[in-house]
Amino acid sequence: MENRSYALMTGVFTIALLVAAVLVGLWLNRDKTDFVPYEIVTTQSIPGLNPQATVRYRGLEVGRVDEIVFDPRVTGQILIKLSVDENSPVTTTTFATLGYQGVTGIAFIQLDDDRTGSPRLKTAPDQTARIPLRPGLLDMLEKRGLAILEKTEQITDSIAKIVGPENQQTIIGAFDSIGKAADAYAAIPQKLEPTIERLPQLSAKLEHSLDSFDTVAGSANSMIKNYDQLAVRLQSPDGPVERLNTAIGSLQAATSELELETLPHVVQMTDEARLSLRAVRRTANSLSERPQSILFGAPGEQPGPGEPGFAPPTK
Repeated sequence: MENRSYALMTGVFTIALLVAAVLVGLWLNRDKTDFVPYEIVTTQSIPGLNPQATVRYRGLEVGRVDEIVFDPRVTGQILIKLSVDENSPVTTTTFATLGYQGVTGIAFIQLDDDRTGSPRLKTAPDQTARIPLRPGLLDMLEKRGLAILEKTEQITDSIAKIVGPENQQTIIGAFDSIGKAADAYAAIPQKLEPTIERLPQLSAKLEHSLDSFDTVAGSANSMIKNYDQLAVRLQSPDGPVERLNTAIGSLQAATSELELETLPHVVQMTDEARLSLRAVRRTANSLSERPQSILFGAPGEQPGPGEPGFAPPTK
């Protein structure tokens, strides 16, 4: 009996010692952080998110997910209840997104802020503050993937219409035209070979022409210099131009004196010539009226009134 009592006491002591060790460990490892409640309201899908999931603020662990339930007041809306360290800088501009750990698919709540310095978001157990949930990376990829798939389908339909039976003949004709154009372009170098062979000769002729042009330009420059020298000589003092101006002045003076001396004689001679011309004109008129007067002479003049032989005219 004593051996059994000793064994029983030993077992009870051992069990009590183990329970005490566990309690001490739990007490030493207990979480001394004070948490405050927050809620996330969303209508998005939250795949991979489970209770006790981690809540992180810009990568730092600040809390956990307590519960995920449907909102009893709004159909289809999900409530995600969080416990977050009260010292976490959750503000009125803080928002939440879903993050994923590697390739495991396990989700966690990622908190972030649009800007710093915003006022703190107040919360209490009886009036829990709500944090908005924005689409995460996978959600955006899903939406953009759907849009890309729709555009890909549209492009596929357009390509199918382009290569349809109605357009095949047109496409074949276009390729034939391109082939003919390529053949024509391939024949161009052969046609240009004679011209290319003549390029050295043309280049030599062009160089010779340029040399001739340089020679002509040099001659023209020499002629211009000679003309310049001739102009300088002509316009120099006591030069030909100056002497010609002097001679013209002398000639004008002599002409003026000559006009003063000979002008009266010229006027008298002009009057006499005018009288002579009038007499010649009268003679010519008389001969044209009576050409017989050349043989028989001029007729006598009719006697005037009071002269012998005057006869008055009869009516």
